[in-house]
Amino acid sequence: MFVAPDPGRMRLRNSARAVVGVCAAVALAELCGLSLTASITGGLAALLALFTVLDATVRAQRATTALLPLAGFPVLALATTLHGVPLARDAAFLAVVFAGVYARRFGPRGHALGIFGFMMFFVTQFLHAQPGQLPELYAAVGLALLAAGAVRFLLWPIERRTPPAAAPPGLPGTGLARPTTRQAFQATAACAFALGIGQALSEDRWYWAVGTAWWIFVNTASRGETLVRGFRRVLGTVLGIAAGLLIAVPLHGAPLPTAVLVAVCVFGIFYTAAPSYSWMMFFVTVMAGLLYGLLGVLHPGLLVLRFQETAIGAIGAALAVVIILPVTTHGANDAWIQRALHCVRASTAASLDRLAGNPDADPAPHAAELELLLGRVRMALAPLVHPLSPLRARKARARQVLALLDDCAREVRGLVAVAADPQASHDARLAAACWRVEAAVEALTAPRSTPEPEPPVLPRPAPAEPALAHLHGLEHALVALAAPLRTDPRAPLVISA
Repeated sequence: MFVAPDPGRMRLRNSARAVVGVCAAVALAELCGLSLTASITGGLAALLALFTVLDATVRAQRATTALLPLAGFPVLALATTLHGVPLARDAAFLAVVFAGVYARRFGPRGHALGIFGFMMFFVTQFLHAQPGQLPELYAAVGLALLAAGAVRFLLWPIERRTPPAAAPPGLPGTGLARPTTRQAFQATAACAFALGIGQALSEDRWYWAVGTAWWIFVNTASRGETLVRGFRRVLGTVLGIAAGLLIAVPLHGAPLPTAVLVAVCVFGIFYTAAPSYSWMMFFVTVMAGLLYGLLGVLHPGLLVLRFQETAIGAIGAALAVVIILPVTTHGANDAWIQRALHCVRASTAASLDRLAGNPDADPAPHAAELELLLGRVRMALAPLVHPLSPLRARKARARQVLALLDDCAREVRGLVAVAADPQASHDARLAAACWRVEAAVEALTAPRSTPEPEPPVLPRPAPAEPALAHLHGLEHALVALAAPLRTDPRAPLVISA
């Protein structure tokens, strides 16, 4: 996890920036004389603004950050007003859950606003905020977003140097066929289960079960992904509770060491989010224990209750994805693999046009999109390659698919680099090699009833011809993909119509 690849040290810089942003938000709240409850709320708001706002351009990120109060302030008012009315509070919480998940259909902005709204409801339960505290909660959130925005867009503008590629849109569909709509119903059912059982276990800390169910559905698209995410969340929580018993409990809420360790946890959350969900949850759990210490309510029994509520939320999520409008794992991974393959073809065609002298042809965006799509493919295939998966044959095939797609990405990156060289010349053989790549993609993505042409495989060219070498390597990888993708029409890991 800590030795996972970090190209350009982006994760390191992003994590360090998050610590600065969250610390600035809390410091502003403290300097303004706000309460501990408000300071914690502000720190969480800054963390969410830095963690969830993932639009493709800096301008869009600014707009989304500015819109966060529109999602957060009404929810804060609703949650604090209904805090003493359990039935109405619970119904409102479930409505926020549904709306927050449904908003993901509108892309990264809807995703960020939905999470922010949910977490504003959650934090009022965590801190037992009352209606009289609403003005200072508004002030804390407003100051936090200003601090986070200043750090992100003025003091440490990482995205200006390395603008992120646009996130790939979600899987298509209309009505109940749309995965995000299905997820909205699944998450609401899971949270309703977690809320009911969680309250039976504890009338004061039930919200951890709801929070667990909610976050398990974030960034997942299929039944298998959600089940694996639930397992990893429980694992990370158990490890975090063990660390909390050794670290947070002995501190007894001492302000200075607690603040330092919270900053370490913020760094850990951001640094481990991409490579390891379990480790991210470890840091989240330790941070929660430290905050409970600051609030003066931490004891070993509370951490045990946290585990129980987490287990309830994970069970609720598992039941929901299996019973309520399930999105099958193979349906999701086949769709993402097809999109990745089409992106390979687009990258190849744009590179060839660039080499042919077309200055408007730019393969770089396609290559960047391919990297994002491969990330989604890895997520989709994660249930199949999980160490606990009993399906050995499918696990082996899934690993082979990932390895060959990684080979494709490597060759595409090399081809794009060659195409970007103004001295690179167009070779007549490139057109034929590009055609063979397109034919290989067509063979992999065509319906089963369509005859599958076998693209010719030529010897690898000499190293002196870099563009042709990359195209040849790409062709070999695509031809090899036919074995794991189309061996058995009945197997779920098969590209189908």
